[in-house]
Amino acid sequence: MLQDPSAIRYYQKLTDSLVDLWRRGYRFEELRLFLDGYLSCLRHASVLEPYLIHRLEEEVSRYIRDPSNFELVMPEPERDYR
Repeated sequence: MLQDPSAIRYYQKLTDSLVDLWRRGYRFEELRLFLDGYLSCLRHASVLEPYLIHRLEEEVSRYIRDPSNFELVMPEPERDYR
């Protein structure tokens, strides 16, 4: 579980971006490449400690493997209860 506020913000941005890319038609392999590039940029920019980046990678990898995170939720039609 992430506890550092900066790491949590990066997690939220990253997972939101992954879902957006999925809905735009990108597939798992492309999401994985996006994640690898994102993490590489974080390492290169030294915006987080290396252990936090590693932890972020573990959490986002777990997020990607869960198919329920990428399902489209369809609202149920309203029913007339008269």
